[in-house]
Amino acid sequence: METDEEQRLLPFQLQFDKPVTSQIKIAEWNPEKDLLAMVTEDSKILLHRFNWQRLWTISPGRCITSLCWRPDGKAIAVGLEDGTISLHDVENGKLLRSLKSHAVAVVCLNWEEDGQLNKDGSHNFSTYEDRTPRFFPPAPRPPRTPGVVCGDAGFMDDNEDSYQELSNSSYQRFNVLCSADNDGSICFSIFGIFPIGKINIHKFSVPAPFVDEQSTCQLMNASTYKVALSKDLCRLIVMCSGELNGNMVESKQSQMAGHGMHGSHGLVLDTSIFFNRKNELHQLAQQASNIEELTEVIRASLSVMMKQWSDAMRMFHEKFDSLSTLIIDHALDSSPQEEFLSVLGGARTSPAVHQFLVNTLGEVGVKRVSKVVCGAGKELQHIVLDHMQPAAEIIAFRMGELRALSRWRARYQGIGLDEMLINNATEKSGMMLVQIERFMRVLASVEQQFSNFFNWLLKCIKLLMQEPSDQLLPYNSELVVTFLKFLYDQDPVRQFLELSEVHNIEVGSETMQRVKELVHFGGFSDIEYLRRTLAKEFQEMEYSFKEAFQMPFTTISRKILCEDLLPLFPLPSSSASMSMTIPMSISYYEEVSQIVSSYKTGQHGLVDYTCFQVPKEPSSNISNCIGIMRGFMCDSRSSKNSHTSLEAVLLSIPAGYDCVDLSLYKDTHIVLLLNGTVTSSESSGDACMMVVQARDLPFISLSRSSLLNIWKSHQLKDAVVQLQMENEKVRYIPHSVVAPLAVSASRGVACVFAARKRALVYILEEDEDEVLDTE
Repeated sequence: METDEEQRLLPFQLQFDKPVTSQIKIAEWNPEKDLLAMVTEDSKILLHRFNWQRLWTISPGRCITSLCWRPDGKAIAVGLEDGTISLHDVENGKLLRSLKSHAVAVVCLNWEEDGQLNKDGSHNFSTYEDRTPRFFPPAPRPPRTPGVVCGDAGFMDDNEDSYQELSNSSYQRFNVLCSADNDGSICFSIFGIFPIGKINIHKFSVPAPFVDEQSTCQLMNASTYKVALSKDLCRLIVMCSGELNGNMVESKQSQMAGHGMHGSHGLVLDTSIFFNRKNELHQLAQQASNIEELTEVIRASLSVMMKQWSDAMRMFHEKFDSLSTLIIDHALDSSPQEEFLSVLGGARTSPAVHQFLVNTLGEVGVKRVSKVVCGAGKELQHIVLDHMQPAAEIIAFRMGELRALSRWRARYQGIGLDEMLINNATEKSGMMLVQIERFMRVLASVEQQFSNFFNWLLKCIKLLMQEPSDQLLPYNSELVVTFLKFLYDQDPVRQFLELSEVHNIEVGSETMQRVKELVHFGGFSDIEYLRRTLAKEFQEMEYSFKEAFQMPFTTISRKILCEDLLPLFPLPSSSASMSMTIPMSISYYEEVSQIVSSYKTGQHGLVDYTCFQVPKEPSSNISNCIGIMRGFMCDSRSSKNSHTSLEAVLLSIPAGYDCVDLSLYKDTHIVLLLNGTVTSSESSGDACMMVVQARDLPFISLSRSSLLNIWKSHQLKDAVVQLQMENEKVRYIPHSVVAPLAVSASRGVACVFAARKRALVYILEEDEDEVLDTE
């Protein structure tokens, strides 16, 4: 740590210099709290407080490729190499939700919320009331799977409130999670849990209005670097690499340019559907995400019930199959059921049955099997009553809410809420309730008959051993006969729980006729539901939900269009550029300038800033430069009026330094992390951190009248601003540094990681000049 005198002279105060156990590859500050999330090279997530106290460490078990916080700071999204996005609770790191949105590695994430809450006439912020809690208790949680530690199956503990908070979007600002992968796919999820759209930048045909309205171009072999959704959710800026291909690239002027079109490009996507229909999308996501969550409760219930009942039946058959062996050993030509019926009828007990009941099974064996089988039956009833049935009831209510919304065609047809599909899904949820009630009746009957059968066996054993049986529970002879005929070697409970493609539930013709007649009085139109098992009915219901929710997904995906494409700078061959890491940062600021006053960027008067390192080109005189571009988003709108608002500037890194990483900071500041290329005895350190005010730089307007395939960085080669150490706010660091650079706009701090596994936290003082003057 520096002395007090050193701290007064240095522009940035060093707060901490701490060792780290492993090299850090990703780091992000929480937007609302003094928390820093870091990802190590072995893909562990560490969460530290500002004072460097570690709160928790988790390991997803797969390679982590990206990270971002929810705007309110209560959850963190983690992108994995296999295309999965997992959401974790900030309090303890527990898994909240996992989505398989991509097929390949998720390379960047961006989570943005609507910058302004809807206001009602009284100027109070209005939210969407979820009416479900009025009529139902809190939603059930998935049942525990025996032998599985909570969290291994992707479910939270019962006492975790954050799980419910994640699904309760009623009082959240409308927000969208954007994720991009290595194949150029970009996915959108409302509240991070409800998928609402997916596009691929390979498939966009980008219009080029400055040359010819019929001219188009496409990006081939694109790989995404960075995505940033505007604060009004109307535009998405995408920075990517790829090869520009199309009729413009084949023009003669292109050949005169003398440059290939493989390089880094900027895209502007029109996502205004999120802003224009945020009210409708909010309500859709609120209902649909809860329905999907409750669907998982039913799925887990079926899985647990199937396992418990199968284990109980396995034990039953292991004990009673030995009777068949004894019958064969005694050369008897009968079945176990016939032998038991003979005993029930008062006939003499055969040696095989006597040996089985007295020696093989015994009183202890009967009680043990009875406890397991009847206990499993009761446990299944508890799972249905405490988990499955409440979940199905709430699903049916929420589907009814969506059904009402779907009939408001003027508002909800535009986001793909199809009335016919929602009606079908609503009917399927009703059928599920009928099947659950039906299953409960079968389960209660089976459990009763098993219990009655075991009571009879205990009575028989007592009689064979000539012991008193007055204290035993009574039994019903007719139920024993029914059990031996229909349940001894059959399993109707398992039949209901198995997913069978064949409608193997027998239904009488009279019952089917009544079901057909009920259709005319508002009954279910699908009259075959009584022939399906419970598991098959769940599959049918789940498919109807996917079909109904796929329509909004497809509709929104089609309405996300590419407005503009800007070639930035060339890159080496495709294979080399795929593994290249280019420091890049995108942010939006309130701007009082000519470009904003003339061309509004959105509902909140914001202008976009994009900062990136320009790779060194052997064929270009641009080297060791940082490019800053602003107004790209509003330029895509003003292009229709044949004028441009796009401005840019190149900053030349001081001699002897290379840029390691960079980050845009509040008030259009840019934080640069530089490593020294040569070390001398006179230098103050191996690296430095520099803060540059971007707003005051001499931006120049980029011409959009030229062809699209002219690299925009080449237009700036004669207007490069030389950065001088003595003119900027610079902090020398006595270590060689590595990426990433983590900057917190809310806290005003920056975390720098040294190559020797150290973390240095600096406070980015706002009033350094005043501090220096007072000293």
